Amino acid sequence: MDEHRIETPGSLGADLRALRKARGLTLAALAARLGRSVGWLSQVERDLSEPSISDLRQVAEVLGVPMSLLFGHASAPANEQGYVVRAGARRPMGSSEEGLIEELLSPDLTDDFEVIHSTFGPGSKMQRPAQRPTQEVGYIVSGRLDLSIGTSRFTVGPGDSFRFRGEPYAWANPYDTPCVAIWVIAPPVY
Repeated sequence: MDEHRIETPGSLGADLRALRKARGLTLAALAARLGRSVGWLSQVERDLSEPSISDLRQVAEVLGVPMSLLFGHASAPANEQGYVVRAGARRPMGSSEEGLIEELLSPDLTDDFEVIHSTFGPGSKMQRPAQRPTQEVGYIVSGRLDLSIGTSRFTVGPGDSFRFRGEPYAWANPYDTPCVAIWVIAPPVY
């Protein structure tokens, strides 16, 4: 293998590089936060070196992602990596503390966007509004969801879609049934 190869889409290294760039971090800045050399991190991002579990735990913490996000590559057959995500092999995103379960539908994080499958549990609510430098479009598959986007309030249901671009937003599902939504987020934030 060529020692100078660039990471391949669908690889752990490619996802780490995409996550680092999405957070505006240079190789040197992330390496410094991890207490590792730039060379080591560069090799990990190019899939020339495999990080230990302890390394992955620290990387996940610094990048603000769950460790489970970094393990999704091994579960896909080699010929499907980077192309197909099977229903039972979606990578979980974030935590479910607020009653929200998120799973990555995109095969990896190397695109200019990511696609997320979100299930908002009955009675769940975002604890405080968020704002991030993204453009996001959501499509409601089932259930209903109350949204706050900027100063506007909406209730959306099956077949409805919505968008926000950098505005503060919040969601709540005060209803008795789960709400399932598909989100497209650019640039990737997970």
